[in-house]
Amino acid sequence: MKNESTPVDMPESSSVAKGKAPLIAVSRDEKGGYGKGIAIFDFVLRLAAIVTALAAAATMGTSDETLPFFTQFFQFQASYDDLPTFQFFIIAMALVAGYLVLSLPFSIVAIVRPHAVGPRLLLLILDTVALTLNTAAGAAAAAIVYLAHNGNSNTNWLAICQQYGDFCQKVSGAVVASLITAVLFVFLVVLSGFALRRH
Repeated sequence: MKNESTPVDMPESSSVAKGKAPLIAVSRDEKGGYGKGIAIFDFVLRLAAIVTALAAAATMGTSDETLPFFTQFFQFQASYDDLPTFQFFIIAMALVAGYLVLSLPFSIVAIVRPHAVGPRLLLLILDTVALTLNTAAGAAAAAIVYLAHNGNSNTNWLAICQQYGDFCQKVSGAVVASLITAVLFVFLVVLSGFALRRH
């Protein structure tokens, strides 16, 4: 007795018929949407960091006060340019703000092309350098502001903020703005690293 087999026709799925493998993982479009969301958030953080960096530099640059109870020829005055640390702070924060403005086109490229690795890697490296500069300037200025508020009895440095209240208020505000900028830079670096890891 002869065994005969009958072929059974199976309909091909549309993806196999077109020569494509069925999608199991997340599609590229969904990943692109996720990457675009990260890039948009990156752009918004850069705008916020520009505002805080410029505010820090401008506040420090306008911090001066003259005590009113002295004559025209004999006055006590406190200004940012009396201390090289505050001058360095203004230059550093101006450089950071300038870099952030120049980085905006690269951030826009990351929004338009969320899968591009080059602009994101460049931003990660430059953001780390800018974060270092920002932190150095903010920490140095914070040390001087601490001395202005509390003084140091061991070295006979007197606290001047009781006399120069407006000056100390402005330089303290500038330091706080620089520290906010540093925190925004930390978020930018983490976002860039996370976006690169997903590639």
